[in-house]
Amino acid sequence: MAFHEVRFPANLSFGAIGGPERRTEIVAMASGYEERNTPWVHSRRRFDAGMGLRSLDDLSAVVAFFEARGGQLHGFRWKDWSDHKSCLPSAAPAFGDQVIAVGNGQERSFQLTKAYRSGSTVYQRPITKPVLGSVLAGIGGNEVFLDINYTVDHRLGRITFNEAPDTGADITVGFEFDIPVRFDTDRIAVSVASFQAGQVPDIPVVEIRV
Repeated sequence: MAFHEVRFPANLSFGAIGGPERRTEIVAMASGYEERNTPWVHSRRRFDAGMGLRSLDDLSAVVAFFEARGGQLHGFRWKDWSDHKSCLPSAAPAFGDQVIAVGNGQERSFQLTKAYRSGSTVYQRPITKPVLGSVLAGIGGNEVFLDINYTVDHRLGRITFNEAPDTGADITVGFEFDIPVRFDTDRIAVSVASFQAGQVPDIPVVEIRV
């Protein structure tokens, strides 16, 4: 699967409608009880890129982006304006935002993750497309620094420390991130007359696993 490390224009993803989806298989019993299971460990996000268009120039930019990706052929980065930071949307990322692992004195490389908490339940979402230059890190409550203490693979979302963190030390990170997606259609249909009247085209975008 080809992936282009380019972001869909962020000013056009602003205003897009979308969010996470889950897949739940439900079997209703004769007694009225249900059995519920899911084949997915992680959620997947869908968006409508057409909802961010406001002018014919915007439409032209999206068509150019669509053609360059070959429709559904190549993946790309997408900024979800409602969820693109390791912290609250109103805050700035800090090195202590997310605990991604605990040191064991041997491992040096770790996957970036973001925790979603509700009550006692925590969902750990893998982050595979951090924004270049946005990743901050700490070990045991002390900030460490890019290139001096660690490197980041921005294509896979992995952080690698020059030296293995001490046993028991919390490994923390803060970052901004994109979502790996592709177009969920090989066709864009639009009428200029209807677009100018306020009817925007449907341009579905779906998250992909990388």
